[in-house]
Amino acid sequence: MILDLDGVVYRGRQALPGSVEFLAWLRRQGIPYAFVTNNSTRTPRQYVQHLQDLGISVEEDQVVTSALCAADLLRRWELRGRVLVVGGAGLREAVQRAGYELTEEADAVAVVVGLDTDLTYARLRTACSAIRRGAHFVATNLDANLPVEGELWPGAGAIVAAVRTATGREPTSVGKPEPYPFEMALRRLGTSPEETLMIGDQIATDVLGAFRLGMRTALVLTGVASAEELERAAVRPELVARDLAELLGRLSHDP
Repeated sequence: MILDLDGVVYRGRQALPGSVEFLAWLRRQGIPYAFVTNNSTRTPRQYVQHLQDLGISVEEDQVVTSALCAADLLRRWELRGRVLVVGGAGLREAVQRAGYELTEEADAVAVVVGLDTDLTYARLRTACSAIRRGAHFVATNLDANLPVEGELWPGAGAIVAAVRTATGREPTSVGKPEPYPFEMALRRLGTSPEETLMIGDQIATDVLGAFRLGMRTALVLTGVASAEELERAAVRPELVARDLAELLGRLSHDP
């Protein structure tokens, strides 16, 4: 089983209804599970600590972030040289652990853009300059907005759009709904798409991405998606529940 985090398991520092019980049930049943998130600002270690603070036991290798996917892509491309990161600590650490030296100069072989809450014009300018010189352009995700405490803040996709507009170059995006995070999670679980359920709160990322890979899908209404959006959606999840508490009740009684 694969679960999104923010909007499914928790919202900010608050565990959402049924999340602690749902994950405890998975452990009792021996059902392997992992988490996937488009948020590249935190490291897996930081996510583990956050979940443990909510009473949820998890290991680092159960957390797949878009930052890990971006770093994995650079490694698969076998790039040689330094990388310019527009993003937070989670993205910088992932790229460094993949064996790349970071740079703030336009001599980068790749520019990886994620959510950067400390973004400066100077960094944006240098990133665009590097891409115009031929650097690979990688985006952690294209989410235009980041839901925070009932508001919509600019997401990684908003920063990616600025770079795209300034350079005329299209990025390679590694976040949901692209296959990279789902495939990484499936490899870690050792399960096939057909036998794995993806639980998310967004139709355009969680449900669509999992559907494309042939995974089963479930949507909880504790995050971004609404019942009205669900009615208009071209791709519909197999299961829809108010929250993980309701989904647990249905799955635990499913013959």
